Amino acid sequence: MQYIQPKMYNVTQNLHLQETCLNAAFFVSFTCLLYTVPHQDTKSEARGGVVAKDEDGKSIIAPEWLNVHGPGDRTLTQGLKGDPTYLIVENNTSLAKYGINAACTQLGCIEPWNTVEKRFMCPCHSSQYNNEGPVIKGPAHLSLELANVDIEDGRVVFGPWSGTDSRTGDASWWS
Repeated sequence: MQYIQPKMYNVTQNLHLQETCLNAAFFVSFTCLLYTVPHQDTKSEARGGVVAKDEDGKSIIAPEWLNVHGPGDRTLTQGLKGDPTYLIVENNTSLAKYGINAACTQLGCIEPWNTVEKRFMCPCHSSQYNNEGPVIKGPAHLSLELANVDIEDGRVVFGPWSGTDSRTGDASWWS
């Protein structure tokens, strides 16, 4: 029987191999961490807010938005948790300090804004909400959710609504 001598590596090669493996492990770990921890660009995002996005997924820049959207405009945007949220232009051509979540409080259907009737009208079961989101005709019985609207570095940022429902004076049911 023939004996085979195991190949011996020198210490320098072993250290180099260990260093390469550690560098690769660090790179993979760092990359995973980078992509799993959400990046926060603004103060509002650090408090749970998100930069509003248009229909193409681009950040909404307030001055540019106001050049295109006139007084009384209500346009769907991407808001908190990715929910469709109306961004509202006030009659003085500034953005309202609140956005309205477009999900119906009865069945979750998306409420289109009816420009003729000046109200949100549910296509699923005919509930209606006034121009600020409180119910004016059931079967829904809860107002549409609100989101805070801030402008930071020119960008529109939706943040969680805190405190009472400014439309009714009651505690907000969605908080």
